[in-house]
Amino acid sequence: MLFIYSIIVVLASQLVKLLVLFSPKIRLFVEGRKGVFSSLKSKIKTNDRTIWFHAASLGEYEQGLPVMEAIKLKFPNHKIVLTFFSPSGFEVRKNNTVADVTVYLPLDTKKNAATFLKLVHPEMVFFIKYEYWPNYLNELKKLNIKTYLISGVFRENQMFFKWHGGFYRNALKTFDSFFVQNESSKKLLQSIGFTNVKIAGDTRFDRVVSILERDNLLDFIEQFKNNTTTIVVGSSWPKDEKILVNFINQNSVNIKFIIAPHNIKTEQIQELQQAITKKTVLFSEKENKNLADFDVFIIDTIGILTKIYSYADIAYVGGGFGNPGVHNILEPATFGVPIIIGPNYSHFAEATALVNIEGCISISTQNELNETLSSLISNDDVRHEKGHICSTFVQMNKGATGIVLKHILNENIN
Repeated sequence: MLFIYSIIVVLASQLVKLLVLFSPKIRLFVEGRKGVFSSLKSKIKTNDRTIWFHAASLGEYEQGLPVMEAIKLKFPNHKIVLTFFSPSGFEVRKNNTVADVTVYLPLDTKKNAATFLKLVHPEMVFFIKYEYWPNYLNELKKLNIKTYLISGVFRENQMFFKWHGGFYRNALKTFDSFFVQNESSKKLLQSIGFTNVKIAGDTRFDRVVSILERDNLLDFIEQFKNNTTTIVVGSSWPKDEKILVNFINQNSVNIKFIIAPHNIKTEQIQELQQAITKKTVLFSEKENKNLADFDVFIIDTIGILTKIYSYADIAYVGGGFGNPGVHNILEPATFGVPIIIGPNYSHFAEATALVNIEGCISISTQNELNETLSSLISNDDVRHEKGHICSTFVQMNKGATGIVLKHILNENIN
């Protein structure tokens, strides 16, 4: 079965090369992998001690960051090697400061896996949340390299738990320990014979808690906000923006809006700006303008949304009208901000939990959005209560990194 899988991967890699003509993202996916092995050869010596972390994309990177930082402190003489599968992760975090080497993960062929592991020769490997590459896992097992899954989530519909999923179940045998987010994931793994499972929780909570300790000051946001109630819209998609723009245009209350779209392509930003009848300014054109004079601030750049959430009185997090669903709600939650999301959130445990305890509100229609925003704007007590629920939820769920680190240290330091 591994042989057949490897043939499929090779065929897929050839198909992807044809698709570069049609997709800039796929072009990055292909071009970015061309220099991986030469980069590893130049940055890792044969006598270097290394630890490898793999993240599918940006979200998994943020999830694994607390563990990477903790491991780096405890193993200062090791080089941290970080790999990404997706361009949306690598291109944003290729210049991160926690890893000594950051590269794309070469495609999962037997040859690539053997070459990669020979060059990196890691003493420990951490896969973040998911992505189970059979050839890499098979090589790790053959080399007897300690391999861990952190912040893992398993669901009943995954191939591991199907009667015909033996090939994928075998891949899981590589892991020395599974650190999962919840009881259901633990029970699923136990149902197929795995006992090396520990419920540690979600390391993203540790990540967002640490945000409170850093400098979140943005002078231009302070100038725009100007002590006015402000709604921050983060990671919005066109379906989110349609109903939000309707509310903005009809609103007569003295409030301000900051919109940070998920996609910052020029044509989409222009379309959004043209749809808004209020006085609007873009991040890219903010210089030499009195930002306090504007009602809506569109952030057509990346990397500052987390800090912007610290200025929010209310947050709307986008993605909830699409598939797979809502984006990261923990960042506004850690600042004690009440949150509004769309209807598609059931695949995200933290969103489900916050909706259940009423710190987060799910809306499905224009009327529901209008009523929810109007209520939060007009009632300070309700707004503060829901915000407090959110911040308390984050604080109560931190600590996953400590559980992982304690286990790792017990295994690897005599």
